[in-house]
Formats: sequence, C-alpha cells, structure tokens
Amino acid sequence: AARRAKRESADRLVLSDRAKPLTLEMPVARVVVDVMLKQEILDPQGRAVQGALTRLGLDGVADVRQGKQFVIDLPGSLSEERLAQLNELASTLLSNPVIEDYVLHVEESSSS
Repeated sequence: AARRAKRESADRLVLSDRAKPLTLEMPVARVVVDVMLKQEILDPQGRAVQGALTRLGLDGVADVRQGKQFVIDLPGSLSEERLAQLNELASTLLSNPVIEDYVLHVEESSSS
C-alpha cells in the first residue's frame, strides 16, 4: 500500500509538472484542417444521416456530407515554412487527394 501511495503521489507530481507550462500565457497557433469527400464522390454516411434527420422530423434537408476535422495546437507563431509544411501534411497524410478536399484554417491566440 505504501508503494502504491508513492506511485500515486509521483503520478500527481508528474501530472502537475505537465500542466504547469499550460498555465503560462504563451502564444499558441491552432491549425484546423477540415477534410470532406469531394462533391462528386458518393457519401453513404451523409445519405444515412440525411434520411435519419428526415425521419426525426427535420424537413427540407437537401443534402448532408460527412467529414473529419483535425485540430493541431502548436506553440508559438507559424512561419511561412511551417505553414507550407502543414499544408503538405494535410494534402498527403490527413486527406486522400483522390477522393477528398481539405481546408486549412489558422487561429493564433494565447493559451488559457
């Protein structure tokens, strides 16, 4: 039991040490990458959601497209080189350029 208490207190210490830098007011760049299927690609999940919305009483739904979103927080401001690197990663790793399009947004703010 004493060994377990030591480990738990050590874990709490590690967690508080990890959390400490987050309390500092440092600039953080938040990069949001929205990935959607291209308009010409059939979206069966979007169609299923569209049908469910109609069955649940939401009339007049013309179309539903599903997608995914990646939120990446980076310390500091973004340089042009880093932004170019993020665009490259978004087009090759986060999306499939054959069937998906992506939009990259950057929000710079202070961490809280």
